Amino acid sequence: MRQILLAVSLALIASTSAFAHAHLESSTPAADATLQTPPAEVAIVLSEEIEPKFSTIEVKDAHGTRIDKGDVHLAPDNAKRLIVSLQPIGPGSYEVDWKVTSVDTHKTHGSFGFKVGA
Repeated sequence: MRQILLAVSLALIASTSAFAHAHLESSTPAADATLQTPPAEVAIVLSEEIEPKFSTIEVKDAHGTRIDKGDVHLAPDNAKRLIVSLQPIGPGSYEVDWKVTSVDTHKTHGSFGFKVGA
Protein backbone atom coordinates (compact mmCIF):
# COMPACT_ATOMS: atom_id res chain seq x y z
CA MET A 1 0.00 0.00 0.00
CA ARG A 2 2.87 2.37 0.80
CA GLN A 3 4.38 1.74 -2.62
CA ILE A 4 1.11 2.64 -4.31
CA LEU A 5 0.79 5.86 -2.29
CA LEU A 6 4.40 6.75 -3.05
CA ALA A 7 3.88 6.10 -6.78
CA VAL A 8 0.72 8.24 -6.84
CA SER A 9 2.46 11.05 -4.93
CA LEU A 10 5.40 11.04 -7.33
CA ALA A 11 3.07 11.07 -10.33
CA LEU A 12 1.21 14.08 -8.94
CA ILE A 13 4.45 15.95 -8.30
CA ALA A 14 5.69 15.20 -11.81
CA SER A 15 2.43 16.28 -13.43
CA THR A 16 2.37 19.51 -11.44
CA SER A 17 5.74 20.58 -12.82
CA ALA A 18 4.71 19.53 -16.32
CA PHE A 19 1.68 21.84 -16.18
CA ALA A 20 3.50 24.92 -14.91
CA HIS A 21 2.48 28.32 -16.25
CA ALA A 22 4.74 30.65 -18.18
CA HIS A 23 6.08 33.39 -15.91
CA LEU A 24 7.74 36.64 -16.84
CA GLU A 25 11.50 36.27 -16.43
CA SER A 26 12.62 39.61 -17.87
CA SER A 27 11.58 42.51 -20.06
CA THR A 28 13.16 45.18 -22.23
CA PRO A 29 12.76 47.84 -21.07
CA ALA A 30 12.89 46.52 -17.53
CA ALA A 31 9.85 46.97 -15.30
CA ASP A 32 9.81 50.41 -13.64
CA ALA A 33 12.83 51.56 -15.67
CA THR A 34 13.38 55.22 -16.49
CA LEU A 35 14.94 55.56 -19.93
CA GLN A 36 16.67 58.57 -21.45
CA THR A 37 16.04 57.35 -25.00
CA PRO A 38 12.66 56.01 -26.12
CA PRO A 39 12.71 52.30 -27.02
CA ALA A 40 11.81 51.11 -30.52
CA GLU A 41 10.21 47.94 -29.14
CA VAL A 42 9.13 46.14 -26.00
CA ALA A 43 10.16 42.52 -25.44
CA ILE A 44 9.25 40.04 -22.74
CA VAL A 45 10.94 36.74 -21.94
CA LEU A 46 8.83 34.01 -20.37
CA SER A 47 9.82 30.85 -18.54
CA GLU A 48 8.20 28.63 -21.21
CA GLU A 49 7.82 28.67 -24.98
CA ILE A 50 4.95 30.83 -26.20
CA GLU A 51 2.22 30.25 -28.78
CA PRO A 52 2.35 33.58 -30.70
CA LYS A 53 -1.10 33.25 -32.30
CA PHE A 54 -2.69 33.45 -28.85
CA SER A 55 -0.34 35.95 -27.19
CA THR A 56 -0.34 39.75 -27.08
CA ILE A 57 1.60 42.73 -25.81
CA GLU A 58 -0.12 46.11 -25.68
CA VAL A 59 1.74 49.31 -24.78
CA LYS A 60 -0.27 52.38 -23.77
CA ASP A 61 0.63 55.93 -22.86
CA ALA A 62 -0.59 57.74 -19.73
CA HIS A 63 -3.89 58.54 -21.50
CA GLY A 64 -4.55 54.89 -22.35
CA THR A 65 -3.77 55.30 -26.05
CA ARG A 66 -2.06 52.32 -27.65
CA ILE A 67 1.36 53.24 -28.97
CA ASP A 68 2.50 49.80 -30.14
CA LYS A 69 2.32 48.79 -33.80
CA GLY A 70 0.36 45.58 -33.11
CA ASP A 71 3.06 43.45 -34.74
CA VAL A 72 3.57 40.99 -31.89
CA HIS A 73 5.97 38.23 -32.87
CA LEU A 74 8.42 35.73 -31.44
CA ALA A 75 12.13 36.42 -31.62
CA PRO A 76 13.54 34.32 -34.46
CA ASP A 77 16.07 32.67 -32.14
CA ASN A 78 14.00 32.33 -28.95
CA ALA A 79 10.47 30.88 -28.66
CA LYS A 80 10.25 32.31 -25.12
CA ARG A 81 10.79 35.92 -26.22
CA LEU A 82 7.80 37.95 -27.48
CA ILE A 83 8.32 41.37 -29.12
CA VAL A 84 6.16 44.30 -30.25
CA SER A 85 7.37 47.40 -32.11
CA LEU A 86 6.47 50.89 -30.90
CA GLN A 87 5.37 54.04 -32.66
CA PRO A 88 7.79 56.93 -32.05
CA ILE A 89 7.21 58.05 -28.45
CA GLY A 90 8.36 60.94 -26.31
CA PRO A 91 8.81 61.60 -22.61
CA GLY A 92 6.14 60.15 -20.35
CA SER A 93 4.87 57.09 -18.53
CA TYR A 94 3.92 53.91 -20.35
CA GLU A 95 2.08 50.74 -19.34
CA VAL A 96 2.77 47.31 -20.84
CA ASP A 97 0.00 44.70 -20.63
CA TRP A 98 0.82 41.18 -21.79
CA LYS A 99 -1.18 38.01 -22.17
CA VAL A 100 0.44 34.80 -23.31
CA THR A 101 -0.54 31.25 -24.00
CA SER A 102 2.31 28.84 -23.57
CA VAL A 103 2.72 25.89 -25.91
CA ASP A 104 1.15 23.66 -23.24
CA THR A 105 -2.01 25.89 -23.57
CA HIS A 106 -1.77 27.55 -20.15
CA LYS A 107 -2.60 31.26 -20.10
CA THR A 108 -0.73 33.89 -18.09
CA HIS A 109 -0.94 37.67 -18.01
CA GLY A 110 0.68 40.62 -16.32
CA SER A 111 1.66 44.24 -16.64
CA PHE A 112 4.49 46.62 -15.84
CA GLY A 113 5.37 50.20 -16.51
CA PHE A 114 8.34 52.24 -17.66
CA LYS A 115 9.12 55.93 -18.14
CA VAL A 116 10.94 57.91 -20.77
CA GLY A 117 12.67 61.11 -19.64
CA ALA A 118 12.95 62.68 -16.22
